[in-house]
Amino acid sequence: MMRRTEVLKAYREILKATRKTFAGDTQMLKASAIEVRHKFDENKHVVSESDINRLLDEAREASQFISTMIVQAKLNERGGYEVKPSKDHAGATLEVPSEEILKKRAPITKCS
Repeated sequence: MMRRTEVLKAYREILKATRKTFAGDTQMLKASAIEVRHKFDENKHVVSESDINRLLDEAREASQFISTMIVQAKLNERGGYEVKPSKDHAGATLEVPSEEILKKRAPITKCS
């Protein structure tokens, strides 16, 4: 039962990190939630203590990575992208994707 609690905690921590990182980006929130669920479902059959420990470590690393290494760029009214790193990103190296990569992303449509 203790392992189940740890796994659920790791799952919630990753989802919390994605909600914070992708706040306001419905498309990324949905896609990341689906991917996280898929990864956890993929490994629900694991019973080996060492494998469970490894997977929990990977989940913690993923949560940390999402929180500190990913920053959402937002399209501004001038047609450029703005990045507003938070204090969680202090000391990280920022890699800005090219305009070509950014343009490949599907446009977001707003509902009125």
